Amino acid sequence: MALPHTIALTGATGFIGGALLRALLNEGLQIRALVRRTSRAVAAGPVEWIRGDLDDTECLRELTRGADAVIHCAGAVRGARRADFDLVNVAGVARLAAVAASYQPAPRFLLMSSLAAREPGLSFYASSKRDGEDALAGAAGPMGWAVLRPPAVYGPGDREVAPLFRWIGRGHAPLLSEADARFSLLYIDDLAAAVVAWLRDGGNERRAFELHDGRLGGYSWEDVVSIAERLLGRRIRRIPVPASLLRVAAGVNLVAARVLRYRPMLTPGKVCELRHRDWVCDNREIHQAIAWAPRVGLEEALRSGLGWGTISATRS
Repeated sequence: MALPHTIALTGATGFIGGALLRALLNEGLQIRALVRRTSRAVAAGPVEWIRGDLDDTECLRELTRGADAVIHCAGAVRGARRADFDLVNVAGVARLAAVAASYQPAPRFLLMSSLAAREPGLSFYASSKRDGEDALAGAAGPMGWAVLRPPAVYGPGDREVAPLFRWIGRGHAPLLSEADARFSLLYIDDLAAAVVAWLRDGGNERRAFELHDGRLGGYSWEDVVSIAERLLGRRIRRIPVPASLLRVAAGVNLVAARVLRYRPMLTPGKVCELRHRDWVCDNREIHQAIAWAPRVGLEEALRSGLGWGTISATRS
């Protein structure tokens, strides 16, 4: 199936959205991207930038008018209150989906969610991602849509997973969860390739898909550290981080955020996500829907320096 011609994209200045923007431009597609009015992070290239916000219906009409597909990557990942997440992750999804669905013919709609949506009781963030998926389903009407639920995504521009890998590369591995906890990972270019494959092959799935890097059963922290040791050729010190210490740090950070008026990343809810024992994905259903397969596993990424510099470069 041929790729659609015009894509409306949100979150294009972020880590995931930026990678998608580059992948879509490489396919020769026409991109119309939403950017905050105050943002200066506008990349050069053949992109039509629409300045506005997800709470501006007229701006969203300008973004989606004539689009063949809408890819919604904008999202809130930091916050002290439920409302900090819901404004973007729920209300923003509902508004954008309703605007897109109002056109005839309506574009196809892809929501970039999170594996956290599988466990909405863990945190405000996780709950908002699940509610955002439900908001899409409620607002879409007959419009075709799908949801992607990636696990932890890493690669160039990553500011969440990469710092942990850098610590490991320096010889110190903070262990943030129990020894039996397992999680999937996904390299950013593989996620972008999945989106392109959905644009080419996807139909009217109207459902959520998990996806990962192809390692069945995911990783434990011991797996990650062992891979790094093999590449570095030396032993890495394991540093278990007690749940009690994480909770105290999160509580202090939450109080400070409310006093100093910033949006925190480490909160009690984030600790619940970090300590959850099962963040393992299954690729079987997405393989049935689109012609996509991951290409980059963690060992290849660390060996090749895909993202943050070759791990062996941190030996000194």
